[in-house]
Amino acid sequence: MSVINSLEPRALWKNFAALNAVPRPSKKEERVIEFAKSFGESLGLETLVDATGNVIIRKPATKGMENRLPIVMQSHLDMVHQKNAGTKFDFDTQGIEMFIDEDWVKAKGTTLGADNGIGVATIMAVLESKKIKHPAIEALFTIDEETGMTGAMGLQPGILKGKIMLNLDTEEDTELTIGCAGGIDVSAFGKYSETRCPASLKGYRINVKGLNGGHSGMDIHKGLGNANKIMNRILFGTNKAFGVRVSKIDGGGLRNAIPRESEAIIALPEKQLRAFRKHFKNQVNILTSEHQSTDSNLSIKLKAIDRPKMVMAKDFQKQLLRAIYACPNGIYRMSPEIPDLVQTSNNLARVFVSEGKFTIYCLTRSSVNTEKEDLAQAIQSTFELIGAKIKTSGDYPGWTPNPHSKIVGVMEPIYKKLFKEDPDVNACHAGLECGILGQFYPEMEMISFGPNIRGAHSPDEKVQISSVQKFWKYLLEVLKAIPKA
Repeated sequence: MSVINSLEPRALWKNFAALNAVPRPSKKEERVIEFAKSFGESLGLETLVDATGNVIIRKPATKGMENRLPIVMQSHLDMVHQKNAGTKFDFDTQGIEMFIDEDWVKAKGTTLGADNGIGVATIMAVLESKKIKHPAIEALFTIDEETGMTGAMGLQPGILKGKIMLNLDTEEDTELTIGCAGGIDVSAFGKYSETRCPASLKGYRINVKGLNGGHSGMDIHKGLGNANKIMNRILFGTNKAFGVRVSKIDGGGLRNAIPRESEAIIALPEKQLRAFRKHFKNQVNILTSEHQSTDSNLSIKLKAIDRPKMVMAKDFQKQLLRAIYACPNGIYRMSPEIPDLVQTSNNLARVFVSEGKFTIYCLTRSSVNTEKEDLAQAIQSTFELIGAKIKTSGDYPGWTPNPHSKIVGVMEPIYKKLFKEDPDVNACHAGLECGILGQFYPEMEMISFGPNIRGAHSPDEKVQISSVQKFWKYLLEVLKAIPKA
């Protein structure tokens, strides 16, 4: 039995433990789809799986609530799979290993899946309850939210009958989110010439580790270190000063995760090693000092290894390092209308250079579609200058805020009454499925909320136990207060 099963509310945590026992990476959701489908059928509720793989479970209103507006409760089934470099774990076969650390539930060296597993488990707890008062519910469990939102994009128009959507995919328990950013994936890839590494050179490995990483939307404003940018800064400087030859670069991973680690294989003349080590140490001191307040565990190491067989041609190496240097990363523009809201950003998520081929992945976000396209074009232009081929994909729209909707009018006063403070009604820089679903259901009112989750999309992910309890208490009151049809 999972250690979290003893936590309150037990129905929610029990379902979270059951969900986390099921491997559920994006693009490989077969097992979790069957899990959700079997759950609905076991309750005797109308359950269907659409052509895309989304699971819909319908539950009638409880007695006395039949005249209320029908609602959709929505969360996504997939989770980001990230682990620390030293963690041995197979996401395709193992369930998440959880533990309790004071007021937090965490995972052992991997992402926890609280994003969005807590939302899924919450809906499951409502569906199986015989005591919770609620209007008619359509539980919508979408797939592939984390790597393209193809579940939401593939949802058939007209399949849902609900008038209000409660999206349970927000990570601050003081917030009611009523708008979000759209996004687009920008990929640059190509080939380059290699030359045999001269016998006079010695091989070395550079490792950048220990960065906090995090969600490339929700955490982009924190100024966290990007391993790809840090590595490129090191390589650019050493290439300029010592003519270092680069054999391989392998940094970052998923587009929606701020890169935490990067590795590079280089070669340089042995006679320059002393001067190089001095320069390298100075760069490490500068970089760790610059990132002390945001990434205090940043580690940059140099280790002697066997000389690589091949290295990049000098001219292309210079071009590539310049292009990566020029690629925008982090905040591009703040909203001029909504205080403290990041309007447009880019995450330089993945850099892989090896054996004559290079691949670079970015995720560009904006709540203004034309500005999103403008930044994507700037990135495309940067890499086209070095002969890269560009592919854009996964384009999804933002969600326009409506602060005067009925559901906002219901939920604001309930929050204030329960917790003696005003909620923060806002828009966020993350991509939520509400923007896509709103295209198919323009008359449906939508709002997103959830408990405190920290470090989403990284192995430091954790969810706060007391905040889950607060969120659950709030949700039950909201369900009772859904307005009449």
